[in-house]
Amino acid sequence: MPLEFLRRKGNDAAPTAAPQAASRVSGTALPEEVVAQEHQLRINYAGKTSEGVRIKAGPGALADLPSMLSGIARSEVEVIEPLPIEFSQASPAIVRPSEAMQWLNAHHALSPIGRHALVVLETIDAVDLAFDTFVSALLDGETDTSGYPEYNAVVGGVAAHWDEVTGDMIVRGVVGWGGRGVRGDTDRVGSRILTSILSNILASQYSLGLTAVERPAVAHGQGGVVCANCGFQSAHERAFYCPKCGMRLNRG
Repeated sequence: MPLEFLRRKGNDAAPTAAPQAASRVSGTALPEEVVAQEHQLRINYAGKTSEGVRIKAGPGALADLPSMLSGIARSEVEVIEPLPIEFSQASPAIVRPSEAMQWLNAHHALSPIGRHALVVLETIDAVDLAFDTFVSALLDGETDTSGYPEYNAVVGGVAAHWDEVTGDMIVRGVVGWGGRGVRGDTDRVGSRILTSILSNILASQYSLGLTAVERPAVAHGQGGVVCANCGFQSAHERAFYCPKCGMRLNRG
């Protein structure tokens, strides 16, 4: 008898626990508006390019490019040559992993300033290493502790390609800046530096004056002919002149 009495008491007490738990859950009201933490990052790249200057073709034309940053560069000047065909899809866009990996493989040996300059100027389509030779340096501002330019530092230099009609070299000044944040006077500083670069280009002993020749349009195909002079294979299949050394390509 006592055992049955205890068993009934236990069975009667069990159902009362569920309604109490349900009442506690139903008593928690949802808020009318969810309180959210906002996250935002703005990356702003900007740059400027000058008019092109026609440079007389010759063995000293390419060698003269670094001197066009004389008195302007605030770091070591780097000469970045056009990319061969195996890096024809290289791009600094991280959202396209295969292209970004090509870009890193092609430029891992550059200085932090050179890589930063390429990220900025290739992103805004001011430089294209399918045909451009790019001479780069820090032109204004400071670098951080790892050697990379601050967002308001001005980088760039000169970009040169070979005119497919005459074989002359076309050189233009290019400057760029950007990253996190903005600064109002960077645009003015960039314009001043670009004017100085253009003056140096025009002062070159090989200069033939300003020209309106447009940059070549890159053809997406199997790539160009291998240059008999330097062995470079262009990513630009319609090129008449080697982007690297300027020699006329033999298509016979």
